[in-house]
This record gives sequence, C-alpha cells and structure tokens, in this order.
Amino acid sequence: MRFSTMLPPPAYPALLSFIAFTSTAVAADAEPTTTTTACTASSTSGAFFDLRADAAIKPKPDGSRPSHSRGAPLADYKARGFDYGSNFTLNICNAVVEPIEPVKDIEESKWQNISAYYVSQGDYYSLGFQSANPVTRGKELVLQYTGGSYCGKKKSRSQSLSTRSAVHAGAAYRDYENEDDDDDDNDEDSPSPEKDEGKEKEDKSKDEDNGEDERRRKSTTIFFSCDRDTLGGLAQVSFIAVDPEECNYVFKVKSAHACAGVEPHKPGSVGPGSVFAIILVVAVLVYLLGGVFYNRTVGNARGWRQLPNYSMWASVWSFICDMFVIATSSCARLFPSRRGYHYLSGSSSTRARNNRDDENRLIDQYDEEWED
Repeated sequence: MRFSTMLPPPAYPALLSFIAFTSTAVAADAEPTTTTTACTASSTSGAFFDLRADAAIKPKPDGSRPSHSRGAPLADYKARGFDYGSNFTLNICNAVVEPIEPVKDIEESKWQNISAYYVSQGDYYSLGFQSANPVTRGKELVLQYTGGSYCGKKKSRSQSLSTRSAVHAGAAYRDYENEDDDDDDNDEDSPSPEKDEGKEKEDKSKDEDNGEDERRRKSTTIFFSCDRDTLGGLAQVSFIAVDPEECNYVFKVKSAHACAGVEPHKPGSVGPGSVFAIILVVAVLVYLLGGVFYNRTVGNARGWRQLPNYSMWASVWSFICDMFVIATSSCARLFPSRRGYHYLSGSSSTRARNNRDDENRLIDQYDEEWED
C-alpha cells in the first residue's frame, strides 16, 4: 500500500516564498568582510590606494635589502625647506630609518616612532609620530603625523577664561526694566579687589602646573598625488608651507602608488565569484526541490518523472548519449583492427576454392528447380 500526502494549493506559494527568502538571506550573508590594512585606504567611490611600496624600511646590518622589501626604498625621503631655513627628513607610514639624536620635547623611548623631523641650529625637532592610516577626503589622499615637538607660545588659561567671560558678558541678556533693582544687589555682591588678586594668583599657579599641557605640538600633513612618471618609480616629496606658529607642516608627495586601483581579494572574505556561485546553487536547489514537490503532490508523479521538465531533460540526456556513441565509434576506426579468431585454420586459397564450390552447387540447385 502506498500513501501520499497532499497539501492544499495555498501551501505551494508559501513554500516557494520561504525558499526564495532563504536564498536572499544566504546571499546577504555572503557580503565581503572589510578589514583594514596598514598604509592603505579606500574611498566611498570604490577606489583603493596602497602606499606600502613607498614606505622606506631599514636594511640589514650588512646593508643588503631584506627579503620582504618588495622594492621598497631603503632610505628616508628628503625635502628642501628653501626659505624656511632647514631641510626635512620623513618617511611614509613608517618611522624614519636613519637614527636621530636627542629630540627636543620628546621622551627618549619615543624617538624610534618619529616619522618626520628637521634640524635647526644643531637641535632636532620632531614633526609627529608614526601613522599608517591614510584617509581619503574627496579626491585627496591625506596622511597626518601628530605629537611632535612643542610649537607656538604658551597659552594662559586665565587669559583665555577672562577673554571668554568678557565676550559672554558683553553678549548677555539684560533686563532693562529691573536694571535699577539689580544695581543695588550687584553692589552688595560685587567682589573686592583683594578677592580678584587672590583668584589671579590661583590661576597663575594652575597655569604653571598645566602649562606643558596647554602648549601645541608640531604636526605633519602629507597630500598625495598620482604621478606615474616619477623618476625611478620612487616617490618625490616636496615641502609646501607651514603656519605662522610653525605648528603644522604641509608636504606633497608624487607617487605612482597614489593612483587609484582595484582592491585585491582578501583572504577570508567572499569575492564576487563566490557570491555568484552561492546564488546559482540556491537557484538550482529552489528549482529542483520546488519542481519535485509540485510534481509529486499535484501530478502524482513517481520516480524520475518527479523532476521538473522531465521530458526535456530526458531528451537532452539521450542526445548526449548519442553524441558519445558517435564520438567513440568514430575514434574506434582510427585504431587497427584486431586479428584474433577471424580466420579459421587453413590457407586462403583453400577457403576461396571452397567458397566457389558452394556457389556453383547453389547455382546448379537453382537451375534444377527452374527446369522442374
């Protein structure tokens, strides 16, 4: 006895919708994962920048190139200061390769992380620490170093607070109707000159304690431009400008590696080919499972006829088999015929004579029958 389960017709669209929703969820989960790589940047438009080949690395103690250098330079970049009075030494994404002497306002343990500096009157001034995170701002590729030596003048917190209070006091709301009443109260609550002097002394002591924190430090801003015709394939660094307080130094780098490219496939991520393969597999499964379910429950088909479009696929399979037979038979003709038991014992002349005798005997028999 054979039992078959029949589902109501409204259940079929629901099942197919569920399968389609499952395929959409799988395709959504197959979106590529984004990971950050040092000295690389990606823009919102899909452009990819890889500056790792422009980062100078330290050579081996014998002066030879390391095995992982990949053509990277072995010396720092130099930039002429022209009217500034000092030349600059910097590296891209890495700390400077050349050893440096004591740097002003920087702890000795941090000297090895300095990525840009200059020398003035025998003193070394840092322009910022190492950073391997370039960013895209519009069409510009920018890299910044911060935390260099002190620059500018020391700011007084008391002066800034007094200036701020004066500005806000001038912009404060005044109630002119009750101005007379407020004047009397203000006279009573107004501080005395002795209190003001005490507050000034306290502000000065705080400024002395926090003076180091209030001072700005030098920083570096590097703009990259695409140039495929650089000399020897090496990046070219140029000094552009510095602000009046000598806190922010601007440089421009021309490099072939600053040209936008296509981001390579990352290990562990799903590429476009994998996404297409997943969608194709899910579509085939939906086609097969949905067709088998429909033919079995609605058409009461059994065996191979449960497959969707069975007659079409059967004709395709028979065509493939016929073509295979034709191809194999054509190829078999190219091989020499096998000489096994094709010829019986005896010479060829004997067999030919026997064949003639049989033919003559058969002809005589026909003649006799014809005469009768």
